[in-house]
Amino acid sequence: MRAAVEGLRVVGAVALGAVTALGELVFLLLTLPFLGNPNVAEAARRLARIEARRLRLDLAELDALREGRDGRAARYLAARVQAGVLGGLVIMLLVFGARVAVLLAISWGRGEPFDGMLPSPPLVAYMLVGGFVLLFLDLSGVAGVHALERRLAMRMLGPDPTRALERRIAELAESRAGIVAAVDSERRRIERDLHDGLQQRLVALSMLIGRSRRGRPELLEQAHQEAQRALAELREVAWRVYPSGLDSLGLGEALAGVAERSSVPVKVDCRLERRPPMAVETAAYFVVCEAVTNAAKHAGATHITVEVGPEGDGAVLVRVRDDGAGGARADGGGLSGLARRVAALDGSFEVSSPVGGPTTITAMLPCG
Repeated sequence: MRAAVEGLRVVGAVALGAVTALGELVFLLLTLPFLGNPNVAEAARRLARIEARRLRLDLAELDALREGRDGRAARYLAARVQAGVLGGLVIMLLVFGARVAVLLAISWGRGEPFDGMLPSPPLVAYMLVGGFVLLFLDLSGVAGVHALERRLAMRMLGPDPTRALERRIAELAESRAGIVAAVDSERRRIERDLHDGLQQRLVALSMLIGRSRRGRPELLEQAHQEAQRALAELREVAWRVYPSGLDSLGLGEALAGVAERSSVPVKVDCRLERRPPMAVETAAYFVVCEAVTNAAKHAGATHITVEVGPEGDGAVLVRVRDDGAGGARADGGGLSGLARRVAALDGSFEVSSPVGGPTTITAMLPCG
């Protein structure tokens, strides 16, 4: 059913393109002496924008529709007139064939001859086979014209290959700088955790053991408790550096561990049918871990929901929601580090956190 609806939409788009091609041809002929005029250039951009919407293209990817100072929109209109006329001819053949088929069925259904021919089994079989073949060729032509128009629009209105390459290099350079900054920030946080927490506990433990050796054996129990707390903090710091269970148990079990250690109830729904690449698993784990930690410490949340599942062409979607006070900022210390980590994988990272909540953190991680 969906394929039939999509097919009708393509036929309609090609038919509409044939009509707009005639209008654009008239526009080009009338404005040919004034193509350098800014108003004419703006009108050409508007017509090209209409064509892009008809073809369901992403307008953000078509640079010529935003800038348009180099006359690319007008050149595109001149080129697509030919494709539009071709599409019109294909649609005319489709309509003519459908008309002939309907008249043939009506005439033979009444027992009347069509074009001097009366129905017979061989003739009916010949007409059916020939009609299906012609219908297939005509529909293939419609699909081909539609694909040609989309490719033509992307080619003539899309970004210049050199500029696209320069933009990609700039994005990679920014991503690399972000990764370095994220690593440095993570190192500082680990050092702070070790210095402010674990180191002080070990110092206290050493003092307790020393005092117990000087005739205070009752302090051994307190020293034992301090040792247990130090081990727990050391284990927590180690998990924040890299979760050892992620390699052996997989993302689902690692996230279950995050839920168990959280002071706020966390519901984890991990629906991955197969394990993604290790880099994607690691990024997904740290997105969830940081989001859960922020919700528990800063947002005053009472419940957190974690959803991990496949999305689109092999990507992994990670979504963390909490019912906290909101107000989280994407450029904050922890979240900005996550954004850089996700950007390093060519993924997308979004934070929705209006004041009063709820907060939703979404990361899309491509696996390709």
